[in-house]
Amino acid sequence: MTAIKHALQRDIFTPNDERLLSIVNVCKAGKKKKNCFLCATVTTERPVQVKVVKVKKSDKGDFYKRQIAWALRDLAVVDAKDAIKENPEFDLHFEKIYKWVASSTAEKNAFISCIWKLNQRYLRKKIDFVNVSSQLLEESVPSGENQSVTGGDEEVVDEYQELNAREEQDIEIMMEGCEYAISNAEAFAEKLSRELQVLDGANIQSIMASEKQVNILMKLLDEALKEVDQIELKLSSYEEMLQSVKEQMDQISESNHLIHLSNTNNVKLLSEIEFLVNHMDLAKGHIKALQEGDLASSRGIEACTNAADALLQCMNVALRPGHDMLLAVKQQQQRFSDLRELFARRLASHLNNVFVQQGHDQSSTLAQHSVELTLPNHHPFHRDLLRYAKLMEWLKSTDYGKYEGLTKNYMDYLSRLYEREIKDFFEVAKIKMTGTTKESKKFGLHGSSGKLTGSTSSLNKLSVQSSGNRRSQSSSLLDMGNMSASDLDVADRTKFDKIFEQVLSELEPLCLAEQDFISKFFKLQQHQSIPGTMAEAEDLDGGTLSRQHNCGTPLPVSSEKDMIRQMMIKIFRCIEPELNNLIALGDKIDSFNSLYMLVKMSHHVWTAQNVDPASFLSTTLGNVLVTVKRNFDKCISNQIRQMEEVKISKKSKVGILPFVAEFEEFAGLAESIFKNAERRGDLDKAYTKLIRGVFVNVEKVANESQKTPRDVVMMENFHHIFATLSRLKISCLEAEKKDAKQKYTDHLQSYVIYSLGQPLEKLNHFFDGVEARVAQGIREEEVSYQLAFNKQELRKVIKEYPGKEVKKGLDNLYKKVDKHLCEEENLLQVVWHSMQDEFIRQYKHFEGLIARCYPGSGVTMEFTIQDILDYCSSIAQSH
Repeated sequence: MTAIKHALQRDIFTPNDERLLSIVNVCKAGKKKKNCFLCATVTTERPVQVKVVKVKKSDKGDFYKRQIAWALRDLAVVDAKDAIKENPEFDLHFEKIYKWVASSTAEKNAFISCIWKLNQRYLRKKIDFVNVSSQLLEESVPSGENQSVTGGDEEVVDEYQELNAREEQDIEIMMEGCEYAISNAEAFAEKLSRELQVLDGANIQSIMASEKQVNILMKLLDEALKEVDQIELKLSSYEEMLQSVKEQMDQISESNHLIHLSNTNNVKLLSEIEFLVNHMDLAKGHIKALQEGDLASSRGIEACTNAADALLQCMNVALRPGHDMLLAVKQQQQRFSDLRELFARRLASHLNNVFVQQGHDQSSTLAQHSVELTLPNHHPFHRDLLRYAKLMEWLKSTDYGKYEGLTKNYMDYLSRLYEREIKDFFEVAKIKMTGTTKESKKFGLHGSSGKLTGSTSSLNKLSVQSSGNRRSQSSSLLDMGNMSASDLDVADRTKFDKIFEQVLSELEPLCLAEQDFISKFFKLQQHQSIPGTMAEAEDLDGGTLSRQHNCGTPLPVSSEKDMIRQMMIKIFRCIEPELNNLIALGDKIDSFNSLYMLVKMSHHVWTAQNVDPASFLSTTLGNVLVTVKRNFDKCISNQIRQMEEVKISKKSKVGILPFVAEFEEFAGLAESIFKNAERRGDLDKAYTKLIRGVFVNVEKVANESQKTPRDVVMMENFHHIFATLSRLKISCLEAEKKDAKQKYTDHLQSYVIYSLGQPLEKLNHFFDGVEARVAQGIREEEVSYQLAFNKQELRKVIKEYPGKEVKKGLDNLYKKVDKHLCEEENLLQVVWHSMQDEFIRQYKHFEGLIARCYPGSGVTMEFTIQDILDYCSSIAQSH
């Protein structure tokens, strides 16, 4: 085991600067025995590291290799299994439990004893020893012989030094000079001791011989000390002289520092004074302008503007730290505040007077606009006020309370002025629409209500027109009850369209000019908006414009835009109700006026939204457009209701139904109005509703007709509808146009076939019987053998219809058709030609039946196709 320990020390641990203290030969418990060694080692360098190393013999040779190492501080428990009986098994608890079986109990006990010592010295008893004999641990306590086991090993660890090459060579020479050095170590040691004593005696004699030289050396040292003392005295005197010079230099240096500091302070003080003088000194001219400047003249306004800007710069100067503690600065700031307050009061008072004067001046010009459909021009007033725009901006940033007060006053004065102007303007528009004279109770109208209060004749006229019942020339065919109305001619509608367009054209620039002025004068941004919700405005009549900042902080852009809109609503609060009243009046005059208003209003809304979708004008016109669209829908609904309420006369022929003629009028008017209009979709939807109502009610009236045959009513009206749609070329009604043509064609054919059954009634019945027999299965050539349908019966029937009789029957038929058809649709010749073709077709059909059913009989009709053509032509010309 000693040889193995020496080999492991040499080959494995010495290269790693480690010292092997204990070794045990072990194998793992319960497995195939593969021997290895557990080694307890310490490093030779400080700090000392203690490890347990597993060493295993290599499979490829006789050398050993280091397999795994654990730090002793990671060892938690040492379990010896049995403290009484000898047992080679033991456990080491590292990160997991390792079970070992030692080759002998003695080796196990020696290894555990070494671990216990290392634990005592380096780990301060952190490891738990379980099932270990107390006697084994007591033997490990350092006393007597055991001291050499513990302390000796540790001293060796601390003091041991390996021999170098030269020391090994000297020892070998010494051992070669004494042959018995190895065989008799005690004799060799005694010899070495005697030689050491001889060397010690020689050393003592050498020292005693050199005493004289030592005395000489001591004398020289004493002299040297004296010289050193003299040099120190001279250095002390030099140091005292230099000390006085140093004090003088320090005084000079301190004096220079104070002079430099004083100069620096003076420069800084001058800079601060210059800063305050340059930035907080207001010129006397500016002060005079603020106190006494003329706010009525252009020169005075310019001087006040410059003075206000200078004052604002002085008040907003960024003071440096400590400036606000200076009495002069405080006094100057107070002086500036007083000037600002004084000038703000002067400016607010002057502008309030200007607003009031504007109301009086504009009122005097209302008379000249009262007879013309124009609104007074506010451009001169805006031009004069815009001279104060910069001062308003100054007031907004310095005294928001007075700025807001001016804003409210402006809205109050201007709202009353605009209300008078706009109401008078709408009164003139209503007069021009209705033709009421000015003398009839102040234009015959009350603007706020929008109702006519003129003469009785005017009211009666509007009452008749407001019913919206436009009937065609053939009103004698219908039971109109007490209603008696006539269509307004195109000139009246064109006049209304021009008046309505002029009203919108006058209002639009007025609103835009006022909005632009408000933006410029009150310094509010209107063309930029920040995404997000606008600041909610309070009720204008309640006295607050918006949620203002008490500290005078400017409103964000979105709030300023909202403020413009709220100001416009307050100033022009009468526009929307007046427009609604005008629209209601136009709808009463003629419900078709809603078409004109829808197109015009849509165009103006589209134009306003392109400029600013959230502006007052855009919002107001959009609200009014909703009313116009509602009236338009009501107009369509009324027409459909009138279709459903139509009653026909039982004594006269129907002809073209009134609502069919009205649809033609509506469609023609709408196409001329909606040409290139923005809201074509609304008209297309109305067309669809109307044409559906027309189709349904034409069929309803045809079913109820007693005087005129159903087919004639359907044929004439659907022919009229088809002609109307073909002429107007309404793209959204192409399907309805084809349907109308089909209905017209079907009912024309039905009417012709029904009517032709009367001139040759017996002949028709006879051949109907022939066809019935053939249908029952009788061969055509055998029909003549039927008693009721033999040749004699055929000749008898044919003789009843000679050419003269046929012509007479056709003449009666022509007269009857003429009674059925109406003149305005002019379908008589079309129907007569269709009857001629149908009669010829029947003639050919009869001849074909005679040829097939009565072959070789020689029976023929007593008139020819040429005779039929001559009869029809003659009858048509005679009528």
